[in-house]
Amino acid sequence: MSNPIELSMEQQFSIRSFATQVEKMSPEQAQEFLVKLYEQMIVRENMYKEFIKHQWGLEQGSWSQ
Repeated sequence: MSNPIELSMEQQFSIRSFATQVEKMSPEQAQEFLVKLYEQMIVRENMYKEFIKHQWGLEQGSWSQ
């Protein structure tokens, strides 16, 4: 991307706060947390895909009408 998306000051603060929390975790806690975070990312991606399909009328069977 030629124009990177800039984060708001609130988002930057949130990232710093998150980093501080992660620094306090044990390696095992951090690994477990990363797996859960990745799972949430996949679920969110699937939700976005379903939302876009719905908005664009790409659901199963919509072509037969």
